[in-house]
Amino acid sequence: MTERTILARALIAGTPWDDAVHMPLAGDASARRYERLTDRKTGRTAVLMDAPPEHGETVRGFVELAHHLRSLGLSAPEILAEDTENGFLLLEDLGDDLFARVIERQPDTERPLYEAATDLLVSLRDAPLPAGLESYGPTSMAEKTGIAFEHYVAGMIGDPRPGAMARFVERFENLLFETMQGPEVLILRDYHAENLIWLPERSGLARVGLLDFQDAVIGHPAYDLVSLLQDIRRDVSIATEMHMIGRFIEATGANDHEFRTAYPVLGVQRNLRILGVFARLSREMGKTRYLALMPAVWAHLMRDLEHPALAGVADLLRETLPPPTPENLNRLNPK
Repeated sequence: MTERTILARALIAGTPWDDAVHMPLAGDASARRYERLTDRKTGRTAVLMDAPPEHGETVRGFVELAHHLRSLGLSAPEILAEDTENGFLLLEDLGDDLFARVIERQPDTERPLYEAATDLLVSLRDAPLPAGLESYGPTSMAEKTGIAFEHYVAGMIGDPRPGAMARFVERFENLLFETMQGPEVLILRDYHAENLIWLPERSGLARVGLLDFQDAVIGHPAYDLVSLLQDIRRDVSIATEMHMIGRFIEATGANDHEFRTAYPVLGVQRNLRILGVFARLSREMGKTRYLALMPAVWAHLMRDLEHPALAGVADLLRETLPPPTPENLNRLNPK
């Protein structure tokens, strides 16, 4: 029995899941692990999150954000037990009905589910902000695109093109300052169909179960909409994407031109960062499964670059970033 197993069992002792059956659940790109616990007598379930501090993980942000989101009437998991020092949480089990799975089974649910997810983002527009979160502003966002050059470009051609990176970051920061107008809101960062659970037995916004929000920051309201609609794990129809952008603008009263300009600009930022993160995960951690997602990231990036607002950086990126061809992707494989 490992030390972390002993610590986990100490947390669970005295709860209804003390003698539960443990089954692993799919994880994410982090070092966190998840298990579903099923009570042998009642069949009730809970989820154990294991976020090892020695790997740079912490559960404190998750706990604080979960309490904040639940105070807004949203369906973040209830915290059933916690050991924040050692990185363990026992959570309410929201089930397996990820948006992606529900839509795959019932394609006609795409629009109503995305409307519910969009309406939740609308509600955050006027919601109080939690204290202590980082502001994800133009300077920080521009700097974080550098990972695409440092890992995606360098991994494919052996040179991060530092001159091109510096020029891009400077131009892109200026563009972000120009386009990121309007109020700042809570943005959850990884708001997409495999992090949202459909809970039809609940009502209103509570029908959208929330996962993986511990990296939330304060930023532009278009960011999470980009995350939702430019989904690299499933194709969101153009009709649905356009409908949700219009729905958000109408519901919030956002300036139509400014919002529709910020949307592809933030899409470029997000997709560049994803390219870099996935390249790093493959090169340094051997998580090569993320390579298969890169063509989808690339497709969103190239579409975003077609917007006139990106004219000042589009050619630079097209000239600098190698496309994710099978040959290029193979260079990111450490084997």
